[in-house]
Amino acid sequence: MKMNLTEILSLDSLKIGYVSGRHENVLLPPLNACANKGELIAVIGRNGIGKSTLLRTLTGLQPSLGGEIFYSGKNIRDYSRMDLAQKVGYISTEIVKVSNMSVYDLVALGRFPHTNWMGKIDTKNHEVIMDAIEKTTMSAFCNRFVSELSDGERQRAMIARILAQDTGIMVMDEPTAFLDIGSKYEILHLMHLLSHKNEKTIIFSTHDLHMAISQSDKIWLILDNRLMEGAPEDIMIEGAFDHLFDSSPVQFNSENGTFSFRSEEKGRIFIEGDGIRRHWTEKAINRAGFSLSEVKTIPYIIIPSGNNREWKLTTNISSVEFRSIYELVSFLSKEDTLSI
Repeated sequence: MKMNLTEILSLDSLKIGYVSGRHENVLLPPLNACANKGELIAVIGRNGIGKSTLLRTLTGLQPSLGGEIFYSGKNIRDYSRMDLAQKVGYISTEIVKVSNMSVYDLVALGRFPHTNWMGKIDTKNHEVIMDAIEKTTMSAFCNRFVSELSDGERQRAMIARILAQDTGIMVMDEPTAFLDIGSKYEILHLMHLLSHKNEKTIIFSTHDLHMAISQSDKIWLILDNRLMEGAPEDIMIEGAFDHLFDSSPVQFNSENGTFSFRSEEKGRIFIEGDGIRRHWTEKAINRAGFSLSEVKTIPYIIIPSGNNREWKLTTNISSVEFRSIYELVSFLSKEDTLSI
């Protein structure tokens, strides 16, 4: 059965980079990828590999060095600047610093491609602006100066601006950078709603691999020699995320999407028990440098269950009980591996 997907963007052998004098600095081999309507797409790659350059090239802010970009089947070169601004919106990593500009005024800038040459905001444009402000939960900040907003509030205001721009594609360069964890997930939730409820195609770069894997419909993974695309699970099955950490002390486990540090193993421990306490005990044991044994041998740990609230560690020489995972791991960290 053929899937009914609406392709809204495609890259055909796209070359990205810079021109310096007569010299072309091509950052990557030709890239091929596509985006469908209503998808949330994360762009991932190491620092300096060209993520921001790719996003700027997609929006026409930076010229390509070769290849083609198509929006709804039409070459980007065939769009006027105004027509392209009605097709794609962009948010950069730069923090907006303006004086005496209200949130309403900032969001209203997004209507420029749709207003006449005077930039007049009529009733229809006003309704679009207010709808964008409401969708981003910024109604209470409508008359607040942008300079008075927190980082998370300012980012929501920027998203409201391109939402008011009413483009089918929203390109965001690290939209959650510099945000605290609460604001980061608020922005991610908003992006998820806009893509799935409002059918906006959102392409965003991020360094938060866990966030991208857990929430994105598709990932564009930029490696030194190619761009891989697919569902997060497809790319994990291929083991491609591992290449991001080839020369790093961090290693990525493609089986469960977790990270760990490359370190010398101190030993193997069997864990008896199940439930949430087992899950987090395993995490702590791995962090302490121990791997899990599938066979019950000494040493082993018994997880609290029922009325028992203590972790019990049995070694060759003793059995010790602990009131918390913290106490258990502290004990293991101090003990000589050979003695247990």
